Amino acid sequence: MGRLGDAAASDVHAAFVEFRAKESDKCLSAQCIYCQSVRAKNTSRQRQHLLECPNYLNAMKEHNPQNPLLELAANGTPTPAMKTPKKRDLDTMVNGFQGDASGSRSFPIPKPSLERDFQMCVQLNPKISVGPGIWGQRNWIAFVSGHWNGRWGKGTVIPGGQDKQLVAQDLSTHVETNYLLQTHDHPPAFIAVRTEGWRVGPREVLEKLDDPMQSDEVDPKSYSFRLYIHMETGDTRYLHLNTGMWIGSGIRRGTEVIYDAYRVL
Repeated sequence: MGRLGDAAASDVHAAFVEFRAKESDKCLSAQCIYCQSVRAKNTSRQRQHLLECPNYLNAMKEHNPQNPLLELAANGTPTPAMKTPKKRDLDTMVNGFQGDASGSRSFPIPKPSLERDFQMCVQLNPKISVGPGIWGQRNWIAFVSGHWNGRWGKGTVIPGGQDKQLVAQDLSTHVETNYLLQTHDHPPAFIAVRTEGWRVGPREVLEKLDDPMQSDEVDPKSYSFRLYIHMETGDTRYLHLNTGMWIGSGIRRGTEVIYDAYRVL
């Protein structure tokens, strides 16, 4: 089939999730992961959909400009004529995938929810500039101390943790931290924490956040500071933390970072 044929077919299949709408259906259906529209599984029809799907085309322009389908859409290459879809397929295409157990799919996919689980406060040393790298400015920040409390306990942050930062040209900052918690139990438990995330917003806002003397004046709603959090321990009292998933929403206050952690249920 050549470059456009083989590669385009591969890109078509990668853009859809296949499923059986009803157990009695002999044919599979396919859902576009970019706009959630559903149609019968058919490579030609799926390709035609992608050539007309703004979400897919915009995503390819940004992340994969060499995509063969993007080239087809840009050049206006004609595609095979399509047959009129059957009424069931047409209804699904028009109304979209409903996603409930009694409707389109024979198996329901649980929807995750968030539950506020704990709050973390960490005191920071002044940042150390490692210098510019190929990906941006590198900074190193050591943790002085801190404290935390939540649904499953409370305790302190042991001095010596660190935040390894990567600052882009627009001052968007990727954070990657490693530190150790100590619980208030007797004897205490020790929990290793690893976080990763981004602090993004308007340049003038990020400039103030980078200055401990001005960061208190910044409205937390004027920027986004989001993390995902992983914890690990060998203490039998807290083994449930090893398999947990959390996302965090944080703020910067002077030399302190505060974030609320929400457990994904």
